[in-house]
Amino acid sequence: MTQTLKAQDLTGSWKGNITVQGTELPLIFNLKNEDGALSSTMDSPSQGATDIPMDETTLEDNQLTIEFKKGGIKYVGNYADEKVTGTFYQGGMELPLVLEKTEKTIPGNPKLVSSEEELQKLAALETQTYKYSVEDYFKKPAQSSFKFSPNGLYLSYQEKDNKGKRHVYVKNTQTDKITRIVEEGEDLIRGYGWANDNRIIYVQDKGGDENYHLFAVDIDGKNQKELTPFDGVKVGILNPLKEQEDYMIIQMNKDNPQIFEPYKINIINGELEKLFENKDAQNPISGYNFDKDGKLRAYTKQQNGTEYVLYYQVEEGKDFEEIIKTTWKDNFSIIDFNYATENPHDAFVRSNIESNTDEIILYDFKEKKIIDKVYSNDTFDVGGMSRSRKRDYEIDYFYYTGEKSSITPVSKTYKKLHEKFTKQFGDKEFNITSTTDEEDKYLLYVGSDKLYGVYYLYDVKKDSFKEIFNLMPSLNPEDMAEMRPIKFKTRDGLIMYGYLTIPNEAKKGEKVPLIVNPHGGPYGPRDYWGFNPETQLFASRGYATLQVNYRGSGGYGKEFYLAGNNQIGRKMLDDLEDAVEYVKSLDMIDEDKIAIYGGSYGGLATLGSLVKTPDLYTCGVDYVGVSNLFTFFKSFPAYWKPFLGQVYEQWYDENDPEDIEIMKAVSPALNVDKITKPLFVVQGANDPRVNIDESDQIVKNLRDKGFDVPYMVKYNEGHGFGHEENRIELYQAMMGFFAKHLKK
Repeated sequence: MTQTLKAQDLTGSWKGNITVQGTELPLIFNLKNEDGALSSTMDSPSQGATDIPMDETTLEDNQLTIEFKKGGIKYVGNYADEKVTGTFYQGGMELPLVLEKTEKTIPGNPKLVSSEEELQKLAALETQTYKYSVEDYFKKPAQSSFKFSPNGLYLSYQEKDNKGKRHVYVKNTQTDKITRIVEEGEDLIRGYGWANDNRIIYVQDKGGDENYHLFAVDIDGKNQKELTPFDGVKVGILNPLKEQEDYMIIQMNKDNPQIFEPYKINIINGELEKLFENKDAQNPISGYNFDKDGKLRAYTKQQNGTEYVLYYQVEEGKDFEEIIKTTWKDNFSIIDFNYATENPHDAFVRSNIESNTDEIILYDFKEKKIIDKVYSNDTFDVGGMSRSRKRDYEIDYFYYTGEKSSITPVSKTYKKLHEKFTKQFGDKEFNITSTTDEEDKYLLYVGSDKLYGVYYLYDVKKDSFKEIFNLMPSLNPEDMAEMRPIKFKTRDGLIMYGYLTIPNEAKKGEKVPLIVNPHGGPYGPRDYWGFNPETQLFASRGYATLQVNYRGSGGYGKEFYLAGNNQIGRKMLDDLEDAVEYVKSLDMIDEDKIAIYGGSYGGLATLGSLVKTPDLYTCGVDYVGVSNLFTFFKSFPAYWKPFLGQVYEQWYDENDPEDIEIMKAVSPALNVDKITKPLFVVQGANDPRVNIDESDQIVKNLRDKGFDVPYMVKYNEGHGFGHEENRIELYQAMMGFFAKHLKK
């Protein structure tokens, strides 16, 4: 049999496992045979990566060889007894890998997914004609993401073509010549920026799997290169190294999926230099602090899953010294080093060690003492600060977000600018999105709750403002709804903030349906004031939208943040109910028509609310939401594993008998008998945060109970829909669902 083995005998999918530092990772090779020639793709299910094309696939004398040269991957194995036994090579590692025949599958259970026809019928239930369509709110702007080159000679931006792809362009501001330098293909460009005056970097993942790869290209579109061609590896930028224009510092989980290590990378040829080893996977380094010259000055090491120790190097060549030990409940993080002082050990730190809210302090790391408390707010956490590189790192302003964003000018230079900006834009919010190195040109983004967003150029020498681009001129601000900040007290006495978007019908005295929209997280994120296409779409259909920064949300201080501990499915849901009661008191809501809709944790809150208070809500929409805490914990990406200790303290501990009982009670998939109201479920198949199994479970369990649950899955999406056509289809179906249940 082995003597007559041919290419067709190996066609199909072959699965095996490699073990990396105690972690078992499945790999699948999918082999095809075309006229006796083999080709293959590779899947790495634990990393959410599928169908990665291999460069070479050969079979010679029963020996199978597969190579992916860009990723530094090679597999060599021998076929015998219906197995391929061999070695997997990557990054200097040689790992045994035995492959056995398997069936190629797509994520989740496709039999549960509603057909296109069923979803189109759902969308068609919205029969009324409106001034603005779903597309008007959710189409991507024709142009967006404007940025100056450091020297100000070029302006870059993304422009959408007739297929919805957003390519990157560069415009010479002196000649007006425009060059398309990056073409967006199947995978979305998730972000881009200027590395120096001549080269632009950008990141992409595969189908929403969040394993970002770094690319670079010259401003004429030439010398395009994938800098980090490593399968299943996630890249993050740590330091752009302004003083070393052909380099930057990145971090990757290249050698171990659980931990990240820093590398200095040449953005021209992709050459890598590992700068520090993160050796202890059980107690890994969770953060690195490099100075502007690329020197590692400090790092934060995680230990026992819940503690953080900050180490600092007082003298080059000597060991890093322990500075402070905190738990995840406290904050002591370096913003940046103070380059405007003769003391090289001064740094600006965001801290709540001696306060309830995050404040900015100036700290001496050699003496281990606070020099000065620089900026704080009694109610809201400080957001950060801005400094001028041109003016020897002088502080320009501090900022934080309360009910709206707030900027506190500091330097004389910025005080004059802030006065000009405020006078020019009135009650609208503005922020500086890009500045030239000479600080002679500023690019500002201006918006409000009713204005989608407009880019302006401020020329310092000319003292003039010029509108660059209105992102969505088709949406008239006069037609948009007010987003009103609200504040109320919960049943247990917490002061809580949020936002209420009010449709015009309510202002005319009509009672309108309400959509409660809890944000994701749950710990740390929050909702903000400003233009929100979701709430504006809902308002255009006559629905009010309630957004609540429930306990555990970020920005309101340590006490408020910690009040959310162990309250998922319990007091966190009480907060939503108390917010609904507050809005009812405003006498504008039809109390018989209240829906709940959320994504991620907001999806869990949606499902949990339908379990906990089924009589309060008319219907719900669960978007990439958790449904079962037990299976959710088991599906964490490898790089989340070091945080399990914190998860057990913040969420619940799956090893504690008392917490296990709570987890059972607050996992909606285990309590579908209590759900009595209609539900629409939406999921991205490649979601690395909330596995598709979470949505499959709730759909199957409810359908087994006899419920009609529409279920939308997109197989090129992850944790939320990034493709324009998918987002539009989602909201069309959602509007049909709400029309069916809130307008009957």
